[in-house]
Amino acid sequence: MRAVVVTALGGPENMQVAEVEKPVPSPKQVLIRVEKTSVNFADIKSRYGKKGAGKLPFVPGLDAAGVIEQVGSEVQRFQPGQRVIAFPANGTYAEYVVASEALTFAIPDSMDFDTAAASPVVSFTSYKLLADVARLSPGETVLVHAAAGGIGTTAIQLAKLLGAGKVIGTVGTKSKAAIALEAGADHVICNDTEDFAAKVNELTGGAGADVILDSISGAVSERSMDCLAWYGRLVHFGNASGEVGAIRTIDLHASCRSVLGFSFGTTRAKRPELLQDTAEKVLPLLADGRLQIRIGKRFSLEEAADAHAWVESRQSTGKVLLDVRR
Repeated sequence: MRAVVVTALGGPENMQVAEVEKPVPSPKQVLIRVEKTSVNFADIKSRYGKKGAGKLPFVPGLDAAGVIEQVGSEVQRFQPGQRVIAFPANGTYAEYVVASEALTFAIPDSMDFDTAAASPVVSFTSYKLLADVARLSPGETVLVHAAAGGIGTTAIQLAKLLGAGKVIGTVGTKSKAAIALEAGADHVICNDTEDFAAKVNELTGGAGADVILDSISGAVSERSMDCLAWYGRLVHFGNASGEVGAIRTIDLHASCRSVLGFSFGTTRAKRPELLQDTAEKVLPLLADGRLQIRIGKRFSLEEAADAHAWVESRQSTGKVLLDVRR
C-alpha cells in the first residue's frame, strides 16, 4: 500500500510516498481503508523528533476517516463496511491503518468524510477541555488563546453550545481576528497590539475569565493568572511558545483558582475509555451542523510535504486535509 514515510528528522523534504506493508489487525483491532486524514501540528513536531516520533522511518498522522474493511476476532462493536473515525496506533498518512476498537468511532450517515477527517483531534480535545477538565458552567466567561487555530475555533463554538455567557479569544495578529469572530467569539484581542490580561479584565468588569484555555505556555500562562476569576480554572494543554511558565502557589488557594493540565495524547494512550462518552456528545453536533470545522486546504497523499510546509508557515487557517484516494 502507499504511505507517506518520514525518512529522516528535519524539514518536509524528508517525507516521501513509498510502498509499505499493509497492516493486519490484531484480535481487538479493526482494519480501516482510509479515505482522508488531517494534518496536525503534532505531526510536524514528530517530523522534527520533538513529539511522538517513531523509529525511523515512520508514517506520521494522528487520526483518520474511512471504512472498516476487516475486524479482529474479538471486536464486538464494528463490522466491515461501517464508516468510522479512528485514532490508530501508528501513522495515518496511508491507504490502510489498524486501530483499537476502543479508539474507533462510528460516524453518522449524514456526516461527509471531509468533516469526519477534520474533526477528531480538535473536537474531542475541545470538548474534554471545556466539559470535563474545566467543568464549564452556564453563563461563565471563557478565554481561548490561539483562537484562530483548529482547536481555538472549535472551542469557541463548543463553549457557546455548552452555555458560556461570553467567549473572548486572543490571536497573534490582527489578520486572524476575523476567523475567531466568525467562529462565534464575542470579543477578540490582538496580542501584538493589546495587553490581553488588561483587556479581559476590562471586558468582564474586573471579574476576569472563569475558564482560560492555554496551549501557548510561557509568559502567556503567567499573564493569564492576572485575568483569571476567583474560582476560575486555567487549563494548560500545550506549549506552542516552547517556553516554560511559572505559576505562584500563592495565587491559588485564597482565590480558589485552579491550574489544570490535559493531554489528548496521554488520554488516548492511558484512558481511551474516556473518549467514548466524548464521541457520543460531539458526533451529533458535527452531524447536524451545530458544530462546524473550517477546512482551509486539501492536498493529495503525494502532496503531504507541501501540506506540512503550508501548516508550518503559520499562514494556514482551518484544518488541512490529505485526500488519500485522490
